[in-house]
Order: sequence, then structure tokens, then C-alpha cells
Amino acid sequence: MTKKATLPIQNRELTWLEFNQRVLDQAADPKTPLLERVKFLAISASNLDEFFLVRVGGLVMLEAAGSRTRDPAGFTVTRQLSLVRQRVELMVREQARVLNDMLVPALAKEGIRRLAIRNLRRDEIERLHDYFEHSVAPLVTALAVHDDGPVARPPALQLILGCELLKLSRGGRQSSRWALVTIPPKLPRFVPVPRGSGYHFVLLEDIVAHFAGMLFPGETLGEQTVFRITRNADIAVNEEGAVDLAREMEAMLAERRMSRTIRLEVTKGCPRRLLDRLRGIFGTDTRMVNRSQAPVDLAGYMALGNLLGFEKLKDEPWNPQPHPAILPDETIFETLERTDLLLYHPYDSFDPVLQLIEQAADDPEVVAIKQTLYRTARNSRIITALIRAAENGKQVTVIVELKARFDEARNLHRADALENAGVQLIYGVAGYKTHSKILMVVRKTPDGEMRTFLHFGTGNYNESTANLYTDVSYLTCRSDYGMEAVAFFNALTGESEAAPGAHLCAAPHFLRRRFLDLIAEETTNAKAGKTARIVAKINSFQDAEIIAALYEASKAGVTIRLNVRGICCLVPGLKGISENIEVTSIIDRFLEHARIFYFHRKGKPAVFISSADWMERNLDRRVELLVAIDDPDVQRRLVKLLTRHFKDNDHAYRLESDGTYARIKRPRAERRYRAQREFFLRARKRIETVRKRPGKYHQPHLPPGVENGEEHH
Repeated sequence: MTKKATLPIQNRELTWLEFNQRVLDQAADPKTPLLERVKFLAISASNLDEFFLVRVGGLVMLEAAGSRTRDPAGFTVTRQLSLVRQRVELMVREQARVLNDMLVPALAKEGIRRLAIRNLRRDEIERLHDYFEHSVAPLVTALAVHDDGPVARPPALQLILGCELLKLSRGGRQSSRWALVTIPPKLPRFVPVPRGSGYHFVLLEDIVAHFAGMLFPGETLGEQTVFRITRNADIAVNEEGAVDLAREMEAMLAERRMSRTIRLEVTKGCPRRLLDRLRGIFGTDTRMVNRSQAPVDLAGYMALGNLLGFEKLKDEPWNPQPHPAILPDETIFETLERTDLLLYHPYDSFDPVLQLIEQAADDPEVVAIKQTLYRTARNSRIITALIRAAENGKQVTVIVELKARFDEARNLHRADALENAGVQLIYGVAGYKTHSKILMVVRKTPDGEMRTFLHFGTGNYNESTANLYTDVSYLTCRSDYGMEAVAFFNALTGESEAAPGAHLCAAPHFLRRRFLDLIAEETTNAKAGKTARIVAKINSFQDAEIIAALYEASKAGVTIRLNVRGICCLVPGLKGISENIEVTSIIDRFLEHARIFYFHRKGKPAVFISSADWMERNLDRRVELLVAIDDPDVQRRLVKLLTRHFKDNDHAYRLESDGTYARIKRPRAERRYRAQREFFLRARKRIETVRKRPGKYHQPHLPPGVENGEEHH
């Protein structure tokens, strides 16, 4: 097989930054509603924050450790950091341009204006003075700075005012010192200033900067700037190749709060002397400083994008639709005994998944529930149902993943609540992250036998993100799937290898081999002159061995179409290597999160859904599931889902052979096709058609919030 070093492979970090550029492109797109553009700007900034926390943090650690290892693209750690910083500098500049030159003028036309304190009337200043004195000052923390640093370590990713304090002695000599003032994150960032129609506001940091002198009696303010620091968060059990610095979650969280500073963000107007002082305080060199013409922390602009009263500047509501096969007078168990369910969220409501777990908690015939949990909602109905099920005497086993990055603290809290209710908890699998999405309910039938009801998903058991992410759910009570699910759970809890079956195949032991065998089969068919085709929809693609296998398939004549939302290290369109591979990416109002795979297999297709991407971490260091879909109707619908994603000519990009992405342009004669809108319209039309039928289909069950036309968020 071709060696990794000789493969045409893109650097992972740079291809991720190109993904974030596509997110930022939505903020610049005049076809996108104005407040949605503000949200996309905030998302691009939030994405960049996490990128620094994890990816850049890991690279900084490796560089500090003296690593000379090259990545699959052939770059050293130092070279990667250099290229990343150059690209980030361009992105930060573009974010500021989009905000200042595009969004601010457009918002002003709609009556949404940021006010400078120097331009406020006296009565408005007085109101802000009262607000600072009574609501802000009690929450700020002033930190004195000495030669060896501040008296306490300020929090990461929080706005901070750095200021010089001046004082005249009795002899007329002026002395100065430095202080930091943390800006309360719990207070609204956008403080309204009543002024006629529209929405006028002042940023909270501007208020703190103006009135900070009240915190230091007898001193006056000199130079000042608002800034933010980012610390390394890649110190958990690490799947990405950096060092494991903590085994206990509590210790890891504490360590993360005190870790090394890897980024210092300031505005362009930051005085040079103050910037040098901040660099000295936090131990950052010039490579770690980001200076922008925009306010620091653009992720906070999400609140402005959610502004009430300006609905005309937002997306039209796309309410999740009830599935037409679910009847109002039957339980979810009766539905699944009659038919399998394929749901494509958020166009199809997530309610059937919630019904399965909630009805199981109360059904006297349900004996046991087993489930994997990776990320859950803050006030999770699923956690509540599992607790109720245990309290109702059912045998409940939950494999909860404590190492779900940035959800560790929440998962610890949830785990305590579950354990206190009597749930049998398994804290993941030693050495791996449990990322599979499977729920099994065991229910006693009238004749005394046990029947398993199953949910397999590509997304998390999180009813909040189920309205924001596109994901596939498959619900069934087929006995052959049930037997394999039982074996899978026993392998998890017993820490043995989950042997592959006809329907389920698990990572880390067997999934890589299964994918490689499926690709090799198409390659063999193409070499024999038969039609060969591979179609996949995934979030990220980085694995070098899968890339090599697809290059070999392409050279053999296999037609390969990939829809990859984010990272894609494969290089398509290279003559003699990957000219039969097409890669597209869709960035739209919902985050594309589903994983679907199609292999032609001489006209007898193999179709799968999975929790796994084609990433080394998913295939080798996580517990993942690949689920084969046998039902012909469900297969056909999944194939149609794949096909429609490749028809998008409105929000889709094509990856070029030079590593850049070009937005797909619609020919004038071609109808505009926006895949996400098409999915919503089809889901709505399907349920409207069912409503018109006579009899029991006339009034199907509607999830909460849909009856009145409200968004089901």
C-alpha cells in the first residue's frame, strides 16, 4: 500500500480553517437574512475559539516538547503552527471586514445601532452610570498586577479590561501601576439605550471601560484596552496525538483552567506599551497575539443575532414535522411492531426517539433499558426518563462518556443523578471514547417472550441540538438487529471485542477493516469492467489509510462522490490519482451532521448509517457503530437523501484539486436547488398529504410546539 508520506494529503488544521471560512462566507452572503448573517459571524468566531483551545493547544504542547514528528501532509509541528497563524490572521481580518463594512451598515439601516459612549446624551450617561454602580460593579473583579503578574489568574475566554492607573503624590510626582478588571460574563453583552425606534445599544465592555475609575478611588485611568486570553484545553485524555496530562476528570477540569496561555486577543487600538505589558503578564510572544479592527469576542454577537422584535431579519421558521407513520392512538411500541421508522432530523421531529425512552420508563411491560450517552441537553428529558425508569424498578444500564470534550463537567453531574436513582453506570470503555449512538428497550410480549426495540443514530441524544443538526435516526424492533445489539452492549460492559455481525460493526476493532473491504470490493468490480460506485456523507475525513484506498479505487475507475461538511484531507481531481473523486460541502442554516454510506456492490447496494466519520480517532480510538440498513424502503430513502445533497446549487461548495473550495454556481437555466429547504418542504408536504386522508390518519400526533405553528426549539 502507498505510504502515508507519499500520499497527496492536505494538512488537517488548514483544511479545518477552510471549513470555517465557508461558515464566515455565510455572514458575507447578502442572500442570507441579516440577523442570520450575524449568527454565522458569531459561529465562525466560536469555532475559532474551540480550534485554538484544542488543536492549536495540542500543537503548542508538542512544539514545547520538542516534537519533530511530521503530519501525513509532511509538515512539522512548527511549520503547522506557522501556517495556521498566517491563515488565522487573514480570517480575523476578514471577520472584522464583514462586521464593519457589511453588517454594521446593514444593521443601521434596520435601526440596530451600536452607540459610542462619547456620543451619548447626559441623561443616557447618567442611566448607564446607575447601571454600572448597581448592576455591574458588584460583579466585576479588580486584580492588581505586580512585577511577577496579577494577584490571581484571570479566566480564559472572558473579556478583561487592562488599564494603567495614575496617581499624583503630594510632591506632585506621578506614579503608575497596572490592573485588570474582569467583565462579568453573566450580564448582557448588549446593553440597550432607549432612543426612539429601533434598537440602540452600548457594549458592556465600553461601559466598564468608561466607569472603571470608580473602582480605584484616588487614581485616574491612563492607557486601557479590552482583551481576552485563550488557554490550552487539549489536556484531557487525548485522541489527537498530544500527551495525556490528566486521568481524573475533576483534576483535568482544574488543570484546564490554569493551563498555558496560547492566544492573546486585543483590538488594533491597543497601546503598544500596554500590549507589551499584557504579553509579559501572560507569557505570550508576538506569534500568539491576534489584533483585530472588530471588538474582541465576536462569538458574543450570537445574542445580537437572536434579538427579539426583528423577525423579518431572520430565517423563516422550519418546524420539525411529525412522522406520518405514527398514529395518535398507538404507542411507539405498536408503531414499531407495524413498521420501521427512518427519521431525518430536524425536518422529521426528534419526538419519536423521546417517546421511545419516555414511554419505556412508564410501561409496565418494559423490563430493561440500555443506552450509550455522549452529549445531552442541559435539562435533558432523556436523563429524566432514565431516572424515572430506574425508580419504576426497571433494569437501566447507561454507558456514559465522561470524556466528551467540553461536556465533562455536565456529564459528571448527570452521572451522579443517574447513579443516585439506581441506574447501573458504566463510565465508558477503558482507553476509548464511547461515541456510538444506540438505545435498546427490552419489553415483554403478551406470550411472555422478550422483544427488543432499538434506536440507532448518527447524532447525540440531545433534544436541543436535534433541532439544529441534520442527523439520521433508525428505529426498529427486528429480532436480528436485537440479537446483535445485545451482543454489542455485553461487549461494552464486559470490555470485550464486539464481533461484527450482519447488521452491526463496531470500532475500534473491526470498523476500519469493514470500510476497507467495502472499498476494495468496489475497486475489484471496477477492474472487472463492472459498474462501481461509492457515495458517502460525513462530517470529517482525515484517515490516511481510507484516503489511500479511495485513491486506488479512483484509479481503477470507481465513481466516488463525497459530501464532507468540514475537514477533508483527501485531494480530489488529481490526474491519475483521484480524478474520479468529487468532494462537495454544504454550509446552511442547519449543521450537517449525518453519516451515510453507499456501496454499489454490482447493483445490490450496501447502505449504512454510522456514528463514525472517516477519521483516525473514530476508527481506532473510539467505540463507534456502523449500522447496515436492509429494509428496501429505508434504503431507498437514504439513497435519495444522498442524491439530494449533491444536487444543491445554492449553499454547496466544491473542493478543488489545489485545496481551495469554490462555491457551486447555478447555471441560469437550472432551477435553484437548496437541499435543506427541499428536505423541509418534502417533510411538510408529506404530513399535509397524510392529514387529508380519511380515518385514523386524519390527525396524527404532533410534537409540542407544532400545533400552533411555533418553532419546536
